[in-house]
Amino acid sequence: MFTHLLGRTPLARRRAMWGIALVAPNVLGLLFFFGVPVLMAFFTSLQRWNALSPPEYIGLENFQRLASDPAFWQALGNTLKLILLVVPTGMALSLTVALILNERLRGRSFFRVLYFLPVVTSTVAASAVWVWIFQPRYGLVGNLLAAFGARDVGWLTRPDLVLIPIAIVTIWQRLGFDMVLFLAGLQGIPRTLREAAIIDGATRWDQLRFITLPLLSPTTFLVLVLSTISAFQIFDQVYVMTARTSRGGVGGSATTLTYFLYETAFIQSQYGYSSAIALALFVITLGVTGVNLALQRRWVYYEAEQE
Repeated sequence: MFTHLLGRTPLARRRAMWGIALVAPNVLGLLFFFGVPVLMAFFTSLQRWNALSPPEYIGLENFQRLASDPAFWQALGNTLKLILLVVPTGMALSLTVALILNERLRGRSFFRVLYFLPVVTSTVAASAVWVWIFQPRYGLVGNLLAAFGARDVGWLTRPDLVLIPIAIVTIWQRLGFDMVLFLAGLQGIPRTLREAAIIDGATRWDQLRFITLPLLSPTTFLVLVLSTISAFQIFDQVYVMTARTSRGGVGGSATTLTYFLYETAFIQSQYGYSSAIALALFVITLGVTGVNLALQRRWVYYEAEQE
């Protein structure tokens, strides 16, 4: 059996063993730093534990409580709203910037670095700066909107508006990362296809619609999956930007699943219940990713069709 798996010839078996040896550290690290915590979280979710008294086994009680907890559903709703605000807008902006910076422009390397700088900026520091930008009376946004009579808008205090600043900061900080991915995909498209389209009289819109976007679909799919997973994990922006009013937003209006998890575990010390929240977040994220993987067959093209 092992001979069949590793190869029939000594050379094939030697290469297979070298491959296993090179991959083993990463696989073991993944199992140790990811697999073990997931198993521990699962066992903890079946208990009532506050880290002070001995854990008490309660079965699926934490999951039953989760299903009927309005705070959980509110946090899930806020997270989904942020995903709808962040993912489509961020992808459209990063693709637009990548298309512009993929052209032969003067100083494009400088602008690529400039757009990538927010990616390596501390999220906490960036969020603190954006708090001042959205300050109602003296912030930059307030001054810009003063001409329209909307200076004193409480962006971070109004429950109906608080998710917008958080989404803007998230898009601003991730744009450079997605831009780099799109640039890599654009540079992998053969220029001969574009040149042939120009000879045939195709406009820029035709080139974008029938050549660039179809051949860029694998990169678009990758950005979609990574952006969605990242949006499920929004925490720092909520923690910092709502600190001056009410953490998590007024009435929980900005509480995301990750912030709800943090608050339950490290403020309320309900480690069993917080483990159930973590597993629910894991399952939801895995389910959304699975749906994306199932649907990608309908619109992702991994190679140009040959005639």
